[in-house]
Amino acid sequence: MSSARPETRITRLFRRLRAEGSKGLIAYLTAGDPSPEMTPELVLALERGGADLVELGVPFSDPIADGPVILAAAERALRAGTTLRRVLEIARQIRQRSQIPLLLFSYLNPLLRYGLDAAARDAAQAGIDGCLITDLCVEEAGEYVQAFHSHGLDTVFLAAPTSTPSRLERVAEYSTGFVYLVSRTGVTGEREALSDAVAPLASAMRKVTDLPLAVGFGISRPEHVREVGRVADAAVVGSAFVRLIERSAGNSSVGLQLESLARELKHGFEQGKR
Repeated sequence: MSSARPETRITRLFRRLRAEGSKGLIAYLTAGDPSPEMTPELVLALERGGADLVELGVPFSDPIADGPVILAAAERALRAGTTLRRVLEIARQIRQRSQIPLLLFSYLNPLLRYGLDAAARDAAQAGIDGCLITDLCVEEAGEYVQAFHSHGLDTVFLAAPTSTPSRLERVAEYSTGFVYLVSRTGVTGEREALSDAVAPLASAMRKVTDLPLAVGFGISRPEHVREVGRVADAAVVGSAFVRLIERSAGNSSVGLQLESLARELKHGFEQGKR
């Protein structure tokens, strides 16, 4: 399904990483937290620290997969007036200064209210490279996939430890760019150790796709990143970055702190090579 489509920044990123024998660090931010005006600077700070791709989370009032850290960030972003339209404007501002791949990370409701085709069109024009909808069943995703692919955007789907073989095949069929592996069931948030379910899930997914695999949920430390690097192509870190923003939002050094944390996490991959 992906072979006939034009390359996105996401595709080019993973091809480069593979050629270099490197792994990717994907950073999640809730767009608009602590303010829409600050988000572009925070993205640039993450890029300076070594983040290879940034997920821009669209704040939503009724999330089902967010842990307390990201839930609180969404509430702050909504209070600051962040909408899907404003997130796309944030992407435009980032594009004026950076070519880092950007993935729109959203629940389905904001996209439906905006209109699927209009959202895909405007996202592509804003410089977004793809989209991941957290609460969209892949079995019901045909209209969404068609809309976003028609505008040259990647569609990333989630695979979980509880996914059946037939579900993994459908995820592989509809995903482009990469596949997002959920390391464990439950909501987002930092954890002490990486789930034992990651390696078997990655192995099962590799049997049905040659797309890059990224692992998220519960990854917050260099040692977690190191473990992910052994079985997948990228690690996704969200709550650790969002928590830092929450703690340092009023501090002018928040960008430097994000940059430092990204660099520390990215170094986890290097530790895994030793």
